[in-house]
Amino acid sequence: MTVTKITNLEFGKMVQAAAAKLNAQAEFINSLNVFPVPDGDTGTNMSMSMASGAKYEREATSTNVGDLAQALAKGLLMGARGNSGVILSQIFRGFAKGCADKQELSAKDFVDAYANGAQTAYKAVMKPTEGTILTVVRESAQAGLNEVKAGNDDLVDIMEKIYDASEEALKKTPDLLPVLKEVGVVDSGGQGLVFVLQAFYESLSGKVAENDLVKPDNAQIDEMINAKHHQSAQGKLDPNDIKYGYCTQMMVRIGRGKQVTQKFDYDTFYNYLAKLGDSLLVINDDEVVKVHVHTEFPGKVLSWGQQFGDLQTVKVDNMRWQQEEIMEKDEGEPTPLEKAKEAEKPALDTAVIAVASGDGIAKLLESLGVTHVINGGQTMNPSIQEIAEAINESGAKQALVLPDNGNIFMAADQAAEVADIPTKVVHAKTIAQGMSAMLEFNPEADLAENQANMEGNLDMVKSGEVTNAVRDTTIDGQTIKKDDFMGIVDGKIVNTAADVKTAAIEMVKQMLDEDSEIVTILYGVDGDKETAEAIKEAILAVDDELDVQIYDGGQPVYPYLISVE
Repeated sequence: MTVTKITNLEFGKMVQAAAAKLNAQAEFINSLNVFPVPDGDTGTNMSMSMASGAKYEREATSTNVGDLAQALAKGLLMGARGNSGVILSQIFRGFAKGCADKQELSAKDFVDAYANGAQTAYKAVMKPTEGTILTVVRESAQAGLNEVKAGNDDLVDIMEKIYDASEEALKKTPDLLPVLKEVGVVDSGGQGLVFVLQAFYESLSGKVAENDLVKPDNAQIDEMINAKHHQSAQGKLDPNDIKYGYCTQMMVRIGRGKQVTQKFDYDTFYNYLAKLGDSLLVINDDEVVKVHVHTEFPGKVLSWGQQFGDLQTVKVDNMRWQQEEIMEKDEGEPTPLEKAKEAEKPALDTAVIAVASGDGIAKLLESLGVTHVINGGQTMNPSIQEIAEAINESGAKQALVLPDNGNIFMAADQAAEVADIPTKVVHAKTIAQGMSAMLEFNPEADLAENQANMEGNLDMVKSGEVTNAVRDTTIDGQTIKKDDFMGIVDGKIVNTAADVKTAAIEMVKQMLDEDSEIVTILYGVDGDKETAEAIKEAILAVDDELDVQIYDGGQPVYPYLISVE
């Protein structure tokens, strides 16, 4: 497969694939989070940052790749979290500037833009440190430049070279940073960028990565993750070694507010903050400036920001306290955070309560932002009381309910009426619809807005279910024999077969159309991964550009739940 131009369609797929990849690998990246000292989880931060960027890109209406890159950069800026998330936003800020006004990207356009992103990221960091994400972006960008200089114009091949170079750079990070070598891990931010580049390559080439946990070459990492009572890498750091104890972040709306006394100038703004600590990042566009700094004087940082505009967001974390919490957790003692929660349990603003069965599905829903999962679904619909109790016991100020089954709509609607807190129901009929709805969930929006946006996303996905017939019958134009397997799409039986694999494959073929991009296979307690892989191969034989993902859903009744988006 050869690609010489990246259009808006390819670019959008690449961005969404990267967001999905980081979401899937967030916990693994978190397990590597050893440097800088704890001020958030790298995987979570990068995943949430990229998700924000992907949302902005997805909602942009332009067909100009330069405009879409700008939307991505803006979304990353607004959603950037932690050091790694901010650096990631800078990479794509530079990328966007490097391809501004481009309708589509040639190989040279893409490589030059990515190289500009590497340069922008280095400039954004007060003291660039090798052995981090910066090393990975620099060396991978150089690999791309070398390919274009040699006359290569095949973006698939170039992207593979960039991805390969990023992996090689990542492997070298423990040799560049002693703390990484000490605990036997690669740089977590660098690993996150490798996943982004991997997703770009897979998207351009049509290849699909294995959905199992991606394990690094270093056996010590593998042992650390899989050990029953492993100590986190962060647990080896002494809180007393933290020079600047407060991770301080703020977003300032430039020129807005009553406290403004100075016109924004980047150098002036930056140089003052540089005297207050380290790990300083200052990024801005025409409207906002975002700051991340480790300091002993968070009050001075915030006061300085107010001189240039009002404070849109503020976050201050005591990193010494966080480190003590990690160490106590490693020792099996209640952490300070756990003690605080026991003494005073802060209320959630919005609980998102979903109905589902299967541990794997529950984890997937939780990874998308669901806060509570009621065990239930087909053949075990929860009662009004069970749903209402889940709402009332959530400790939230308000709630959204995802029934994920049409048979639960009425019970959910009634539970919302009798609940003690304001509650809305998002009428998702299937697990796939529930997952799709969660992509539009906004923790800062009100209930009505969330309900409207989430329900507006339900038609973006087709839901397929494979199960066996319990009796002979004729329905939906299908003659069905007892014990045959049926393919059911959005509540309608579309095919039958004597074996489950054939039924699943034929069902998916009917679900696919020219707009299909992502196929998700959830295998249940009566399914297995081997068959799921066979279904995947059959799907790719139909369209090798599809992104086919496999998860262990653990659901009963349906050996396979398959969605197409």
